[in-house]
Amino acid sequence: MGMEIPIGWLTLLMFGSLLVLLMAGLPLAFVTGGLACVFLFITGDSQMLNIVPSRIFPQMTNYQLSAIPLFIFMAAILERAGIIQDMFDVIYKLLGGLRGGLASATILASTILAAMVGVIGAAVVTMGIIALPAMLARKYDPKIAMGSIMAGGTMGILIPPSILAIIYAVVAEQSVGELFIGSVFPGLLLSGLYILYVSLRCWIDPSKGPAIPVEERISLREKFALAREMIAPVVLIALVLGVIFTGIATPVEAAGIGTFGAFMVAALHRRLSWVTVRDACLTTLKASAMVLWIVYGATVFVGLYVVEGGQQFVQDALEATGLGRWGILIVMQIILIALGMFLDWVGILLLCVPIFVPIVAAMGFDPLWFGVVYLVNMQMSFLSPPFGYALFYLRGVAPSWIPMSDIFKSALPFLAIQLIGLIVCMLYPPIITWLPSIVYGN
Repeated sequence: MGMEIPIGWLTLLMFGSLLVLLMAGLPLAFVTGGLACVFLFITGDSQMLNIVPSRIFPQMTNYQLSAIPLFIFMAAILERAGIIQDMFDVIYKLLGGLRGGLASATILASTILAAMVGVIGAAVVTMGIIALPAMLARKYDPKIAMGSIMAGGTMGILIPPSILAIIYAVVAEQSVGELFIGSVFPGLLLSGLYILYVSLRCWIDPSKGPAIPVEERISLREKFALAREMIAPVVLIALVLGVIFTGIATPVEAAGIGTFGAFMVAALHRRLSWVTVRDACLTTLKASAMVLWIVYGATVFVGLYVVEGGQQFVQDALEATGLGRWGILIVMQIILIALGMFLDWVGILLLCVPIFVPIVAAMGFDPLWFGVVYLVNMQMSFLSPPFGYALFYLRGVAPSWIPMSDIFKSALPFLAIQLIGLIVCMLYPPIITWLPSIVYGN
């Protein structure tokens, strides 16, 4: 028989060793899975090891999760076919004449991109390669240029079809479609706030984001000709989200339609080749495998913790603070923001959501509302120093003369905007719940 460890000590040991090993730079998937097996042996007997297959198998056979590789593949095809570059060029030329127009164009393009790409890294890196040199060449303030790329890049977490929303729905046993619809307005709200901030900064000080000189601007007829280029990708997005929102297809079926559509769009733009497809397949394989390994490792880890009474322990600990239900909700948000500084989004989701969701439901909050608030919160984890992913994605493609400290500083105003967005969504739930109630009529 294994040892009986009091739950308080077990919490400290499990999460303490998790942090130590992650700080040592080991990959999250193997740290969570490995630690789970170690603690299974310490706390239980050979029978307890049955938790491993019993937690992993439902995930392996989960139909909803098959949307993940499909959406990643759709995004990879569109990216490899150069559609994203074209899209930025179009929006860039349409808005270039405004002060700060290129930064606004970047955020707008990223928002549309987020509706094609459920993966964050792709958006930040693509925009970093395309938009950053363009803005620096036009004498933009590097901080505004980098901040708008990183903030825009994180929209992929929130704007459907988001991969994080799919995993959240699976873990929290909620409807993927409802989460997608609930996150539309918060996504547009944040996107609007970013554009407002950039425009105000460049309006107050035009040197931060000068407009394109008059001779480089394009006529109205050329603008229409350019907009025609955008029809195919935009129709694809409208189709994928439309079939989900109207309930004609499940998110998985919509992902299949989107993948087929991406092939068609690439073919229409005469960019479909074996190399494109092969590269897209490799990207998909790497990204999906990473996500699913983390899912397997973390589910076993949290599964063991819950079996040992962890959920009750966390609930009691939160109730003992005497903060009331809103206080507890704010504490949860602070925990998520703090974790976001160190862990990646899949890890945070799988470690916290199974424990938090039942507590939130017990306190009488709307689970759908909490789900979208959680997604808004996770956007912050991408921009929060010291380990925000977007910061490092951008470092990889930014010119070497820009110091890392500037990249950190450029993220801070946008982090503040995300916090405002989070607070607005918490204080005014209809931003999230209104659209799903119209679509689903509940």
